[in-house]
Amino acid sequence: MEHTLKIGMAQIAPVWLDKQKTIEKIKNYITKAGDNQCELIVFGEALLPGYPFWLTLTNGAEFNSTTQKEIHAHYLKNSIQIEAGELDEICTLAKNNKVAVYLGMIERAKNRGGHSLYCSLVYIDTNGQIQSVHRKLQPTYEERLTWAPGDGNGLKVHELKSFTVGGLNCWENWMPLPRTALYGLGENLHIAVWPGSENNTFDITRFIAKESRSFVVSVSSLMSIEDFPEDTPHLEKILKNAPKTLANGGSCIAGPDGEWIVAPVTEKEDLIMATIDINRVWEERQNFDAVGHYSRPDVTKLTVNRERQSIITIVNDVN
Repeated sequence: MEHTLKIGMAQIAPVWLDKQKTIEKIKNYITKAGDNQCELIVFGEALLPGYPFWLTLTNGAEFNSTTQKEIHAHYLKNSIQIEAGELDEICTLAKNNKVAVYLGMIERAKNRGGHSLYCSLVYIDTNGQIQSVHRKLQPTYEERLTWAPGDGNGLKVHELKSFTVGGLNCWENWMPLPRTALYGLGENLHIAVWPGSENNTFDITRFIAKESRSFVVSVSSLMSIEDFPEDTPHLEKILKNAPKTLANGGSCIAGPDGEWIVAPVTEKEDLIMATIDINRVWEERQNFDAVGHYSRPDVTKLTVNRERQSIITIVNDVN
């Protein structure tokens, strides 16, 4: 059934800011996806090791704050350095279960010195190979206090059976030009990852589907006050102002006509599954194709810089 794809949306909470325990939870859900014959599993934004909820709860903008420094250091220690092999177990499990993975994670990028953090969306193919690492182009509002802005290197799409899949992080999905870049590369299955909450996914999921005439899969995480581990630095300050629910999910799938295939699911930790058919894309592209017969490249055209940004370029490395 080359024209169909079974998708699993892992709507789960992290073991917050504990990368090893969160990795184990991710591995369990990849195995569950394989057992259910899913061919793609998607995890929410920054799930590994968690979204920086503390910023709005503890005056994250206070300059030179000991509290902010200590929580940030804990966050950094629990972030992921891909070059050190910290995703190897996940890649092996993807290969063994023959399932592709989109994983939202916090990357401690070695090529940027190894001390700044990026909100990255990683695509692992069914052979267990990392094919792209998209660093969020523009962190949103308070996120800029802990995440650095990314680059265009990860604006890529990937062939998965008859589908061409690409993805963006959270409010990047509101940015018209990154969306257009993916459309122009042939995307017909768009992955949008979010930290959680139905208010983020409800409108834009259907909007992107209608604009692109593609399937759109929005996957969110969950987070409640019970999900903060007891060893979290300054936990009492975080919980003092925290609501009971910080992220209620909202994972959903819209079809190329903008109608729900899976309406937003809230307050439920689960592997939410659905099967989609590429023929629906072909049908809806008949009357509108944003980068094809309904585009005017002689009038407007997009330039994409995919260079991976780094502070140094080694010209002559003599051992």
